[in-house]
Amino acid sequence: MKWLLIICFGLFAMPALAESTSAQCSAEIIDISAAKAGPDGRKSENLRWEAVTLPNYWNQLHSEYSDEVWYRIHWRQTCSEAGHNPVALLIQTINMAGEVFVNDHFLWRDKSLTEPLSRSWSMPRYWVLHDAWLTEGINTLWVKTVGVKGQALGLGSVIIGEPTQVQSIYDNYWWRQRTLYVANVIVSGVIGILFFCIWIIRRDQTYYGWYAFSSLFWLVFIANVLVTTPWPFSDSVTFVRVNAIALLLNIACFCMFTLRFGELVLKRYERFLWGIFSVFIVALAFTPQDYLGAIQISSVLVAVGFFLFNCLQFPVLTFRKRNNEYFLFSICLIVLFMTIPYDALLLFRPDPEKFPILPYANIVITLCLAGILGLRQAHNVRRIEQFNVELAESIANARSELAVTLEREHFLELKNAKLRERLDIAHDLHDGIGGTLVHMMAKVEQGSEQVHRPQVISMLKLLRDDLRQTIDHNSSPSTKVPATPQEWIAPLRHRFSILFDELGIKSDWQFPSAWRSTPSTLQCLALTRVVEEALTNLIKHSRAQQVCFRLQQQSPNELVLELEDDGIGFDVLAVQTANISVGMRSMSTRILKVGGRLEIASTPGRTIVKVIMATNIISDSHGH
Repeated sequence: MKWLLIICFGLFAMPALAESTSAQCSAEIIDISAAKAGPDGRKSENLRWEAVTLPNYWNQLHSEYSDEVWYRIHWRQTCSEAGHNPVALLIQTINMAGEVFVNDHFLWRDKSLTEPLSRSWSMPRYWVLHDAWLTEGINTLWVKTVGVKGQALGLGSVIIGEPTQVQSIYDNYWWRQRTLYVANVIVSGVIGILFFCIWIIRRDQTYYGWYAFSSLFWLVFIANVLVTTPWPFSDSVTFVRVNAIALLLNIACFCMFTLRFGELVLKRYERFLWGIFSVFIVALAFTPQDYLGAIQISSVLVAVGFFLFNCLQFPVLTFRKRNNEYFLFSICLIVLFMTIPYDALLLFRPDPEKFPILPYANIVITLCLAGILGLRQAHNVRRIEQFNVELAESIANARSELAVTLEREHFLELKNAKLRERLDIAHDLHDGIGGTLVHMMAKVEQGSEQVHRPQVISMLKLLRDDLRQTIDHNSSPSTKVPATPQEWIAPLRHRFSILFDELGIKSDWQFPSAWRSTPSTLQCLALTRVVEEALTNLIKHSRAQQVCFRLQQQSPNELVLELEDDGIGFDVLAVQTANISVGMRSMSTRILKVGGRLEIASTPGRTIVKVIMATNIISDSHGH
């Protein structure tokens, strides 16, 4: 949309007249003529002069190309006191560079009249003429213009008259040709940078990025108006190529911004757009200078066509969405659609009474676009805030539900802990006191002598001690580990040796003199209960005559306990399948808890209960 600003203000001119600027003094232009400069480039009355009107663009009116043209303007000062009233001269534009003479006096020259050329095509020039240079009759203004092949060459409006009024016209030119573009650059640059920063932070909102790139290429393109040299390029033609490419990229990015803003993805249209624009970009970059002007005109027409189509396409595609942001943006595009043809008509049919409105509309529309995108950003922020509120409420509800769940799980855990404690106590009572009771019952039933009072008291004390041991050692890791295997096995050995002697069962106890790696408290307690249960079962069911106890530590981190008897045996698999042996379940559970395994093998005449335990799995925090 912005390409027309430059073309309109670069070509439109005020009427080429020297109006009456004072009742006492006026300047009248008699005739204006132009001629192609000669080989030496100097002004001369002998050149082939032809009458022209200003503004004039020589190469558009002549088939024979020229890169230097002289303009000759005859004018006459009519004052009541000639020579005593100052006269001002205003030249709206010199395309591309030039020099100025008043009569035979040098007035001004561009810094460079050879490549890289100075650029005066959008720079109005104002002088107050020296009285000594002027005559009372006809004066001649000589203006030489210098351009490059394939580009416009000519002279804009020329105004001669009273300094105050000419100064006012000059200020008006300066506003239209310089200040207005600076304002466009500032507005577009600031908003472009802002949107670029937003896009960097929110890469998913691609329309900010497309608008930022559109603004970037617009700033490159607008430099065609404001800069006075082709820097950083070495010649004007390269500058023209880059500037035309920037125009195409500006319009392409703006079209992409329009689509993404409307949340539209038209893959075929987008491929077609970039395909056509890529062809023209390549052509602008590599076309020879002789044909560059034609390629420029073609690329501008194609770009304008895409832009106008884009201005109509967006309102049509977003009409059914009933979105306020789309509605406001559609109004901006429709305004542009109506403005560009109006200014294009002024381009091809200049009217001194009219001036382009796009430069003004561009600033207003750019600010409107910024406001629309600001509204969208504010809407997004509100949505995020609402989401945060809903998220906070959801978190609060989740916390409340979690608190209830944790409370319920804590209650169940306490309940399960109590059940586990009861089960452990039951196992301890079964393995400890149960064994003692079996011992006593066997002694009473199978003993040959009558049980006296001291013996009953001894038995009761033994039950009391076992009960205390159950309470004190109930799966507690705080009990001290026996220093040696002998200290650990001594109470069991003493208790069951007496019973075995009374029952006529031979017993053999084999154990090392020291631990190679000390088991934990829980491991010692588990082994104690397993031995008690195994020996109690032996007394109750085996009818054995001989029993052997073996404790081995063949490797530092492994402890092996074996109990072997020569009893009648039993069917291990049948007992485990029937699930009728509390003692076997108790032994297996205890050993698994402390990182070991229980193996039982039984045949008539030989039963082996074997415990294998890794003593480095559970550490004893209290040492030994």
